[in-house]
Formats: sequence, structure tokens, C-alpha cells
Amino acid sequence: MYNPLVQISKEMVQRIIKESSPDLQAFIIEKKNKTRIGVIVKARLYELLEIGYFLIPSERKKGFCTEAVKIFVDFLFLSKQIVRIQAVTNEKNLGSQKVLEKAGFIKEGIVRKMMFNRGDWRDCILFSILREEWKEPKILKIQL
Repeated sequence: MYNPLVQISKEMVQRIIKESSPDLQAFIIEKKNKTRIGVIVKARLYELLEIGYFLIPSERKKGFCTEAVKIFVDFLFLSKQIVRIQAVTNEKNLGSQKVLEKAGFIKEGIVRKMMFNRGDWRDCILFSILREEWKEPKILKIQL
């Protein structure tokens, strides 16, 4: 609803995940019972990472995406020498904005006419979290 219309097969998603590179990686979001409910991705842009995500409609508004983003942020800051992670969301996508805010991201501003969606140019909101704002893992438990 908030992103450009793209139809992609299950096989194509699996190929993208399997063939990911250090600059673009995709991971499946699963429930504890191994049901696959979405995808979370990272793309390297210069010296920062940008993330994106989506869940199947029936699994939204249950906290799964917020948990996945928190885990992903922990993973990225623990495993990469980066200072910033950012995400962009359609200005009308209030659910995605809540996910980012709950995961510690800060709203930076509006990126005007960033996305062509359903016949019109849409403004997006840029969010970020800096390493110094993150400070320590929110979900991951580090075992020594």
C-alpha cells in the first residue's frame, strides 16, 4: 500500500536471499514456530547502512516487526564498524514509523517526492539511529 507496486515470486525472493552480497542482504523474518512472515533487508550506502522490511498483512500489528528491527539493529552494530543505520518510510505509513521509533530510531526529516507510488510522487520520512544512541543490545543476549 505504501511502496511502489512490485510483483515478485516466492522463488525470486528466495534467490535474492541466497545470492545476497555484502552490500545488499536480505533475511527472512520467522516466528518461533518457523512460520515465515516477512523479510528484512540491509543495503550499504557509503559508510552507512539502510534497512527496510515488510510483513505479510495477517502478521502486522503484533510486535513482530519491531522485534525484528531491534534484533537487526543489535546484529548490525555488534558485527559491523558502522556509526549509522537509517530507514525511509512513506509519510502515510504510520505503522512503520511506530516500528522505527520503538526500535530507537529518530525522525530526521522529510525527503520530498522520493517515491512514485500508485500514480503520484510521495514524500517519505528519513529515520536513523546512531551507534552512540544505541549504546548496547536491546534484545540479543551475549553469551561469553
